[in-house]
Amino acid sequence: MQKTYKIQGMDCAHCAEELEEGVGRLSGVNHVQVDFATAKMIVEGDVPLPLLKQRVEALGKKIADPNESVGAGLRPAQNDTNVVLAFVQYLLGETETRLALVGGGIILATLVASLLGLSPAIANWLYIAATLIALYPIARSGLNNLLINRSFNINLLMTIAAIGAIFIGEMLEAATVIFLFAVGEALEGYNAERARRSLRSLMDLAPAQAIRLRRDAPSFLSSENVIWLSAPSEEIVPVEALEIGDTILVKPGERVAMDGVVIAGSSGVNQAPITGESMPVHKTVSAEVFAGSINGEGALEVRVTHLAADNTLSRIIQLVEEAQSVRAPSQRLIDQFAHYYTPGVVIVALLVAIIPPLFFNAPFYDVPGETHGWLYRALTLLVIACPCALVISTPVTIISAITAAARRGILIKGGAHLESLGLVRAMAFDKTGTLTQGKPVVTQTRSVDCATGVECEKCDDVLALASAVERRSTHPLAQAVVSAAHQRGLDQIYAPAEAVETLSGRGVQGNVNGKLVTVGSHRLFEDEHPHSRELCQLVDQAEASGQTAMLLSEDDLVRGFITVADEARPDSQKAVQELNDLGIETVMLTGDNAQVANAIGQRVGVRDVRAELLPADKVDAVKTLIAKFNKVAMIGDGINDTPALAAATVGIAMGGAGSAQALETADIALMSDDLKQLPFAIRLSRFARRLIAQNIIFSLGMKLAFMLLAINGEASLWMAVLADVGMSLIVTMNAMRPLRMK
Repeated sequence: MQKTYKIQGMDCAHCAEELEEGVGRLSGVNHVQVDFATAKMIVEGDVPLPLLKQRVEALGKKIADPNESVGAGLRPAQNDTNVVLAFVQYLLGETETRLALVGGGIILATLVASLLGLSPAIANWLYIAATLIALYPIARSGLNNLLINRSFNINLLMTIAAIGAIFIGEMLEAATVIFLFAVGEALEGYNAERARRSLRSLMDLAPAQAIRLRRDAPSFLSSENVIWLSAPSEEIVPVEALEIGDTILVKPGERVAMDGVVIAGSSGVNQAPITGESMPVHKTVSAEVFAGSINGEGALEVRVTHLAADNTLSRIIQLVEEAQSVRAPSQRLIDQFAHYYTPGVVIVALLVAIIPPLFFNAPFYDVPGETHGWLYRALTLLVIACPCALVISTPVTIISAITAAARRGILIKGGAHLESLGLVRAMAFDKTGTLTQGKPVVTQTRSVDCATGVECEKCDDVLALASAVERRSTHPLAQAVVSAAHQRGLDQIYAPAEAVETLSGRGVQGNVNGKLVTVGSHRLFEDEHPHSRELCQLVDQAEASGQTAMLLSEDDLVRGFITVADEARPDSQKAVQELNDLGIETVMLTGDNAQVANAIGQRVGVRDVRAELLPADKVDAVKTLIAKFNKVAMIGDGINDTPALAAATVGIAMGGAGSAQALETADIALMSDDLKQLPFAIRLSRFARRLIAQNIIFSLGMKLAFMLLAINGEASLWMAVLADVGMSLIVTMNAMRPLRMK
């Protein structure tokens, strides 16, 4: 049995590891996974909920009410117009932070009273009380982690430092350090929650309710619209109550509640929240609409095609959550480092406290008017050694970058893929449907028996035969042939071919009226179907102009050819140019012939063209590029190019919003057919990598500097905790910069 729980109080990725290990030790738990990015815990096994809650609370966290958002403490100031007010509300939302505020109040009152003549002895007892009040949840968590997980954490280090400071008579410093630490941890949690909320903002795109239309009278479908015999009744229902086949009304200006197909009305629909497209897309009868998109000027009646839990927006949110839970290589490395770092610091601090006094006659306690003793220096070292800033730097950056990409219609399915994309040095493109519009049209039909040089009845017969074979294919070239035959009234001359067989990457054949009809590339016919020099010249001329030629034979007789043109996408040239400017080698891989491929490649600006490739050849081409450039991305339609996508370092699928398979198979999915998002995705991933490196270098550099100051006796406890809080704040704010990237 598997259950998912929302967790409150998870301030850093190290907290998630502690909780995962501690819950995993419970009897009855088979497997547990705690995700810091989404603040969720997945437990497999049979364990009583009270026992589970007890273990989670022992480790300083809390299982949230299933009906309450994990970030409920942020709700009163979700717009962040007043960050201070939002943070204060966050502090008041948890018992631990309320105790810290009480301790802070005692410290402030005692300081004021001391200025007015309060006895130092009484002041010290008040400082001790403030320390113990604020320290209680921290010490409880640290000691429980030691008992349950048998490991040191930062809470235990701070507990040791505070008690040590009281022991050596530094009561005010002990109280101040614990107060600042508690507030710093809360600030860390607040910023982490803001990052999580950027993901939850995706969930707000789809409305919770929809207007369902009910009709009791019969209806029928005309060629252009749905005709109803009576006015419908309207009822407002939760989206979870809608079923496949229900009809919903989307009024002008409203968000579309569910995935569906338009059955009445027409309007411009803003799909930017889902696909990232900047301009509204005109929708009319039979057009697809996606949950979360915004209706324009006209009312639409939509037939629901997916349940609420399975619509496009829900799949995006689920995949983004899963993506954020997949640790990037840098994050795994930091987590491993932190695992050994904390106990290592305890050992170093112990040596700092013992060795100088024991072997070099150095003072163990503070020397009045001279310098800090080595016990004080060791305690300061414990405080500054907190690994939170280091541990939180990578996951918050990953959360921010993946969410920023999702807002632009780019679905990146994991931190590992985000990092890999930033290292890509070559990008391979499929041609049809990727660099080109994928909607080719027939430009010429020619029979070898044509005597006039213009299309005649014999030319029409070639198109009719080709249509009979291609009718069962979904390939864009096949659809172009079938569409041309339909427009010219030739699609009913022959019955659909029987025993249709695809000739991988080269053509298709089937039986028509007892004869084997083959439609294929010039390369196939050069190998298997001898034909005249004159026909070759005509085909070569067409292909030299950028058209794709398909030859047709009936048994052993070559009957003629059909040419098809597929125009380059308007945005292909600009996208490819931007990628070239970013220093990425652009390569086009296509099964089309070399002349057509070179013409398209020259038009869009790719630096290399590799043509006449079978699916297996594309895989080999990707492997060759990897051997040369190390990191290679492949972009295609996510279905036909699946082997090449899988072979690449990063597989990118076009049009993920219209293809569930593309969402599932690729590492990255462009939700719209918009190549201009590719350069942005590259820049975003490179920016995220730079931020991760900056945060790691800054965190480690500052820690090293303050450790040296602490050992040298030039850093105090409150300076150390302020430095740690400051580092955590700077690192977190820096990590959230991708959300503001344009």
